[in-house]
Formats: sequence, C-alpha cells, structure tokens
Amino acid sequence: MKAALITGFRTMEFIEFPEPTATPGKAVVRIDSCGICGTDLHGFLSKDPYNPAICGHEFSGTVSAVASDVRNVREGDRVVCGVSAACGRCPDCIAGRTNYCSYAFLNALGRDPLAPPHGAFAPAIAVDSLRLIRTQASLSTDQASIVEPATVAYHAVMRTLPMPGDVVVVQGCGPIGLLTIQVVRAAGAGRVVAVEPNELRRAKAIAVGADDAITPDEARERFGAKGADLVFECAGVAPTIQSAVEFVRRGGRVNLVGLASGAATISPQSWLIKEVTFIASLAYNHHDFVETMNLMADGRIKVEPLHDKTVGLSQLPETIAELADNPSSAIKVLVDPAL
Repeated sequence: MKAALITGFRTMEFIEFPEPTATPGKAVVRIDSCGICGTDLHGFLSKDPYNPAICGHEFSGTVSAVASDVRNVREGDRVVCGVSAACGRCPDCIAGRTNYCSYAFLNALGRDPLAPPHGAFAPAIAVDSLRLIRTQASLSTDQASIVEPATVAYHAVMRTLPMPGDVVVVQGCGPIGLLTIQVVRAAGAGRVVAVEPNELRRAKAIAVGADDAITPDEARERFGAKGADLVFECAGVAPTIQSAVEFVRRGGRVNLVGLASGAATISPQSWLIKEVTFIASLAYNHHDFVETMNLMADGRIKVEPLHDKTVGLSQLPETIAELADNPSSAIKVLVDPAL
C-alpha cells in the first residue's frame, strides 16, 4: 500500500507501507476521504521535518478491523478521527485537569505510543482506537471529513463564549475562520464581522453567516476607536496577532486560534493599556467531536460552502503545490483514495 508523505521542502512522495493491521489497541480504518489542512501546507513549505503521523489527519472512514482488546468501535462503524478521551492516569488528569491530558495531547501531535507511520493520504490507516468517534448517522462522507477542522472551531469558541449582544470579529476566513463564524453565530453573538483581505473569502464569510466582511484596512477604520468585544485570530500569520489586539475594545478578549510560523512582533503597551484578556486555543478535546457533529447535523454548521473539490491520491502532490503557491485558490480540498 502506498501513502503520500511530505518528505522535504516542497516535496511530497508516495512511500510503500505494509497493509495496516489491527495490533493491540488499534483499529484499521478504510479511508473515505481526507482534507488537506493548513498544517499540511505549512509542512510542505517548511524546511523542518514534518511528522508523518499527522500528514493527512482530517479524515473519515469505515472501520475494517479491530484488535481483540478494542471495545469502543467495531467493524463496519463509520468514524472520524480526533484524540482519545482523558486517560485518567497522567499527572494532569490526577490533578483534575483532564482537558490537558498528556496522552490525548500526544495523540494530537502524532507522538503517542500507537501513532501510525503515515497519515490518511492513503487507502487505509491503523490508529489508536480510542481516537475514533462514531460518525453522526445523518452526516455525509464529505461532511464527516470536515468534522475535524469544525471541531477546532467549536473548541475555540467554547474557550471564549460570546455574551449576548457582543460584537465579534473573526480575523482570517480560511476553513477555520469560516467555521468559527458559524459556531460564534450558533453561540449567540450579537454581530459577527469577518476581516479578510481576499474578496472571494469575504464572500464566503457572508455566505456562512457573517453580518459584515471587510478588509483589514476597513477594520482598522471601524475598530480603531471603539473595538469589538471579542476577536478570534484565525489567519495564522505573525502580523495579525497584534492587529487582533488593535481590533478589540479595552477590557475585551482575544482568542488565538491560527498557528503562525516563527516569531511575532507585538506592542506590549497596547495590550497593557487595553487590559486585554488573551487566550489561546489548540485543537480540541475528545468530547468536542460529538457536540460539533450535532451542530452540523442540525444545520448550524454548514461545511458544504467550504468544500471546493475532491481529488484522487494521484493528484495530491500537484494539488498541495497549487495550494501552497495560492492558498486563497480553495477553501477545503478533500482527497479520496478511491478516485
């Protein structure tokens, strides 16, 4: 079996692996489709090694085999992949900080003891069964393959819930930003304003529920004097970390969701003067997946407007190169190994 892996700067190769088997603690999942994530693009453009276990982590599929000790899923289950529930044994769990379980964190990083040697840009994968969550029955295959990034947005909004009537800015309208807009709307925000330089992505923001979609220059004019109550920074580039603080009011909140590469320059004086509350959101917890799928099932999170196209595995290297060169050319591309 061949799996696609990022093996160097702007290099993706097909590597031969044995067919995955259900060794203790694992389940084998036949891949329905896998989304190309911004993390994959960062890995493609980085000159640092990219962990093969997370090269293709936004996937859904069907369980084809389970080890004899697996109890949470069975053969034939449709599943999505996230992180395990809290282990209950690590120091954080024992201290009552189950949301920061060390074992689940290693799952998210692809560094746990059962981490696979490749990601889901492949026909099948064997993973820790505790990372698998049964797919909500009403979700289509395409919807299921976008559950993982939707859960990132859900987790972020749960970290900083808007108050009724709050003006909320979502900065950056890639997949996570567009999903955050929808979760913020579902959580009861008063007004949601998207900030995005790309015209097509601003149109997408309106399509998924933003009240306004404006450019960064327009945002500086609108929020320069009287800022928003809450800002979600979803652009994932270093300069927008400071602009997120510039767009928030005194005493407001900023949630850092996008992952920027390298160091960021900030103005500590503005943070201090505004007495801003700054929170970061990383990935998700196991229980977030069920709540996210419920929001998708009842239509409060719509992923169809994000899905631009589906390609086969053979098209993946050229597709990821195109996205790396022009990230705004598509919102979400899925990879179907059966094509």
